[in-house]
Amino acid sequence: MSTKTNENAKMTNAANGIVNYFKGVRSEWGKITWPERQQVVVETVFVVGIVFVFTVFIYVVDILFDFVLSKI
Repeated sequence: MSTKTNENAKMTNAANGIVNYFKGVRSEWGKITWPERQQVVVETVFVVGIVFVFTVFIYVVDILFDFVLSKI
């Protein structure tokens, strides 16, 4: 087999692999169950609230450590 034929076979195999990959992606995409809009909104608000609470907690702890360490 010549080098050109070998290279063409490799390129064909690579192209077929890419095509098969995207066919699989398209097939799996249809199986996805997306959450309802209300669920996304509620969970987003919950996450933002938790982040806010932890941010305030870390800020308060930082202020306390700063106060305690300044007295040493």
